[in-house]
Amino acid sequence: MRTDEATRLAHMSSQIATFFQAWPEDQAIAAIAGHINQFWAPPMRRDFIALFGADPAPLHPLTRRALPLIRIPAAR
Repeated sequence: MRTDEATRLAHMSSQIATFFQAWPEDQAIAAIAGHINQFWAPPMRRDFIALFGADPAPLHPLTRRALPLIRIPAAR
């Protein structure tokens, strides 16, 4: 997978985390995962998990905590 795709997805997820960071932490984590699950297309979520599932270090700390709550769409 391309590095620019990893950069783009990390940036998008950081924008979401930044929006929710003023919320109580548990609510922010759930909201981040909920937003990604609801609004990101299945291929984006698959790519996101593939890129950051094993090494979430580049992600915003709240996004790292939300990662296990992001649903991986079934492969077609």
